[in-house]
Amino acid sequence: MDARVISVVGIGADGWDGLAETSRKALREAEVLLGGRRQLALVPGGKAERVAWPSPLLPALPGLIEKYEGRAIAVLASGDPMFYGIGSTLAELLGPARLRVLPHPSSVSLACARLGWPLERVDVVSLVGRPAETLNALVAPGRRVLVLGADREAPRIVAALLTGRGFGPSRMTVLGDLGGGNETLRHGTADEWTEPAASALNIVAVECAPGPDAVRLPRTAGLPDDVFEHDGQLTKSEVRAITLARLAPLPGELLWDVGAGAGSVAIEWARAHPSCAAVAVEERPERAERIGRNAGTLGVPGVRVVTGRAPDALDGLPRPDAVFVGGGLTVPGLLERCWDALRPGGRLVANAVTLESEALVVQARRTRGGELVRVGVERAAPLGGFTAWRPAMPVTIWTTWKDSE
Repeated sequence: MDARVISVVGIGADGWDGLAETSRKALREAEVLLGGRRQLALVPGGKAERVAWPSPLLPALPGLIEKYEGRAIAVLASGDPMFYGIGSTLAELLGPARLRVLPHPSSVSLACARLGWPLERVDVVSLVGRPAETLNALVAPGRRVLVLGADREAPRIVAALLTGRGFGPSRMTVLGDLGGGNETLRHGTADEWTEPAASALNIVAVECAPGPDAVRLPRTAGLPDDVFEHDGQLTKSEVRAITLARLAPLPGELLWDVGAGAGSVAIEWARAHPSCAAVAVEERPERAERIGRNAGTLGVPGVRVVTGRAPDALDGLPRPDAVFVGGGLTVPGLLERCWDALRPGGRLVANAVTLESEALVVQARRTRGGELVRVGVERAAPLGGFTAWRPAMPVTIWTTWKDSE
């Protein structure tokens, strides 16, 4: 074994007996064996010095690897090291060339094998170190979801979330200690579930079934206004859909939503793809708190909320791929600050409602180029015993693009 290459070995609940010979050989030849206490206990005694992961792990990891540099290191991981595992962390820290990854079947693969579910048609979410509200983004009629539990309370947390969304009839299967001799399997529905999992190592399999009061959330932009908690400061559904189309979110990109109000644009940006990130900047504390609640309800609790007045509140934020200015357009220097921060190839979209803010975007177009679109929406509403069109305030949308360097 090359001492400069770290072997990352996946191991299941079946321990040593379930390992391929290649993985066993890597562990036998290791001089230093790193891993969690549970994984280390699954490996028979040998010559290797055993080192349990410290807590917290991430800050200590670079120093730990450096300490044993030059020795044959093997790292133990649960299942597939590259699936929510230490392998991904090490690849980012050291580069893939430093690793030799020997995966074991993941718990997700084993769960699909037990249930007869095609893996490519299943959504997966981990609650390990993540808010339970992350599941909200995946709950939809007929969808199958595998939830990686953080502890024995995971089934009850999942059941409560499903029931709160009106998906109480959803069938749940809780699988524990997959691959081990004490594997468990329990069935039930979300609205009747009361028991914790038999093991902390569990997966909750959900077949989403809506009840009559279910909240159904499409993945397309332009969610109904009433799914957001707001005080009236909200980019309305039709305008929001056009705004998101102009912002054009791509996987892995970051948005600044400046003057975020209820946070609807930032939230729908984050819902576009699991790797999309958003920062919502809002001056009023009560609105900032509301954004956090909306983000959790709609399945993107990772939306970052910054409370403060732009442009000062933008200091220190990571550079965005796109910026939406929905409020505060007339604040001196705001548009310039957003433009300067924008990454090459990025998009800036500003919505103007007042004459003063519209004059600003018209002038900005002369300087920065781009497109102006005015959007008018009318909704049918009662008028006495009849129905008439009631127009909303028109919105002028300015979109511009920053050249790639």
